[in-house]
Order: sequence, then structure tokens, then C-alpha cells
Amino acid sequence: MADQLKPYTISIPDEKIQDLQQRLALSKFATQLESSEQDPWDFGTPVTEVQRLVKYWQNGFDWRKAEAKLNELPQYQTQIEVDGFGSLDIHYIHQISNNKNAIPLLFSHGCDDDSPAFHVVAPSLPNFGFSSGVTRRGFGLAQYAEVLHKLMIKLGYDQYVTQGGDWGFWITRTIGLLYPEHCQASHINMVLAYPPKFTENPWAALQHALLPYNDREKAGRERSKWFEREGYGYNQLQSTKPQTIGAALEDSPVALLAWIYEKLHDWTDSYPWTDDEILTWVSIYWFSAAGPAASVRIYYEAIHGGTIKGDSYKALVAYVPRVKLAIAHLPREIVVVPSSWAAGLGPVVQQTEHPHGGHFAAWEVPESIVQDLRAMFSRTGPCYRAVLGKDGY
Repeated sequence: MADQLKPYTISIPDEKIQDLQQRLALSKFATQLESSEQDPWDFGTPVTEVQRLVKYWQNGFDWRKAEAKLNELPQYQTQIEVDGFGSLDIHYIHQISNNKNAIPLLFSHGCDDDSPAFHVVAPSLPNFGFSSGVTRRGFGLAQYAEVLHKLMIKLGYDQYVTQGGDWGFWITRTIGLLYPEHCQASHINMVLAYPPKFTENPWAALQHALLPYNDREKAGRERSKWFEREGYGYNQLQSTKPQTIGAALEDSPVALLAWIYEKLHDWTDSYPWTDDEILTWVSIYWFSAAGPAASVRIYYEAIHGGTIKGDSYKALVAYVPRVKLAIAHLPREIVVVPSSWAAGLGPVVQQTEHPHGGHFAAWEVPESIVQDLRAMFSRTGPCYRAVLGKDGY
């Protein structure tokens, strides 16, 4: 546990901030297609929005203030050895509960409750934030899972539970496949699943065949169709030619802003983003240890990288045994599946339909995530005693 006590403080050098300011001062903006009565976001991030935020980023936004706020979190950095890739510097938040029976929670993307309580570990993934970048090919989902698992072991948590959305869905699922003796339960707030098959999950398949979709599920199917039709282009590019879009993101803060802001707008449930929130998110990408281009490599590597226990990444959208699973359904997630589909992902012990929330649930509606975790691990919950504390709690 001694290694965790080496604190990490975010401190971006002045010259990097000055470089950003110079680039913003030389910004060149695209022309804007006339919108008339159409949604100005249909074509992507509106030029007027980009211009407004660039002006504020250059003349009003205070990175040092945002940096100080981030540094209020208990942050650390440690080295994790990854098979075939050497040692990586991994940045993480570690909020230790005062409750000696607290449950170790690996938060992949805190909450410190009286009943139940959690030791929260929230790492920056390799290639993101203030963790190392990886330039050698083949760093796929198995390697991301290896990093997070080894981090938990290094912190003294031989058994733990996980919570994830976005890439956290894929990585926590991979952890469940590779380390089921350590990962005791998972909660996910992005749900990717297929219709259940009678050969694999007959009870869920029967429910799916006989019961009509409820209003949430009907609206969710429309949301999913919209995303596949209008919102999936970024994924196609990043999963096939990440170096191409990476060149723009690495060189131009304007390109990075427009690229990320589009997702913050389209993927949330009308969340009222402030300019400071938007620019803090984008600035973390810009000032990241590996650079903005590194963050898109995971899309390619997840598909083209090595197999997970001899199977492709698609096995993660199938039944993962042994690890108990809880699911949060959010109405404005980028993909919204029926409950009968989600039931086929593993030994599902809890499904909750939340009235609000989108893709960035941990930011938009953190109370919903906390609510689920409390219900999941409480004394009356389906995962009570999933991880035993010092007193056998």
C-alpha cells in the first residue's frame, strides 16, 4: 500500500499554456451552412459555438483555476508493468473510506457512503489524461483490463467490484472475463446487447418473444437507430484510421474542441453545460500526457487487437459468467436496449430504469449511479457481502 501514498499534482507548464494561447489566437474557422429552421447541430458543432468558446478559451477561461479544483481530488501515480509493453505511469484518484469494511470500487470511465461504503479507485486509462501513452501496436482491451486489475492488486484490493460506462463498459466486461476470481460484481451504465437467443438464454428469449416493449424501450430503439444513422461516423473513422483524425486533434485546439463538444451536446440528456465545464474537459485532452491523438487509438485496437481468452471483442456483448451484473438504463444513452436484451449479458441481479440521463451519466446524473450502487451492495441488495471487509461485512 505504500506506493499509493505518492501523491500526484496536475501542474501544466506555463509554456504549454502559452502555446495553446498562440494557437487559439491564430484560429481559422470554417464557414457555416445556412440553417433556416433546421437544427444548427445537424451538420455538427455550429461555427458560432466554436467561435464563442475559442474566444473565451483564449481570453476568459482560467486553466489554473480548473487545475486547482482538480487537484482537490486525492490523486496518485504509480507504475504498472504490462506484459509485452513494459512499465506505464498510471494516474489515478484513490478516495479511501473511513469504514474499514468499505468495498473496493474500480470506477472506470467517488462516492463514499455510510451504508454501504466504498474505497473508490478512478484511474486515467493509458493514452488518456495523465497516464502514459502507448505507441506500440496491439494495446487492446485485454491490456487496458490488465492495467486496471494490476492497479487494484497493487493497492491491496485482491477482490473488488467495478463500475463503468463508455470504454468502461468494454474494459469492465474484459476484467470480468479475465479476472473473475477477483472481480466480484459489476455495474454498467452503457448497455450494449443483442436480442437473446433460445440456445443461450431461453428464459430471456421467451420474455423477449412474448412481451411487448414498454415505452422506454420503444423510445430507446428510436434513439439507437438515430445514433447508428447520424452519430456513428466518429467511431467508423477512429476505429479504422485513427492516425488521420489524430493529426487534426493533436495540432489544432479548435478541431479538438469541435470534435468533443459535438459529443457533449448530442449524447447528453439536455445537460446544461457551462463554458467552464466544456473547456475543462477539452483542456484535459489537450494537456494530456500522451496528447489528444492517443485517445482515439483504443477504437482501432479494440477491434484489431489481440483476442480475449481466444475470442474477439464481440464476446463482451455476450454472456459473461460468474460476475454478478447490475445495469442502469438511461433514456439518452447513445444506445438504449430493452431489458430482455440486457438480461443476456450475464448473471444480472439488478436492472434500473432511470428517468433522466445520457452517455456521461457519472457527470450528468451522479446521484443515479450512487443510488444503484447503494441498492446493489446494501444489506438487502443482491450483492451484499460480495466483497468481505475486515469484519466479514
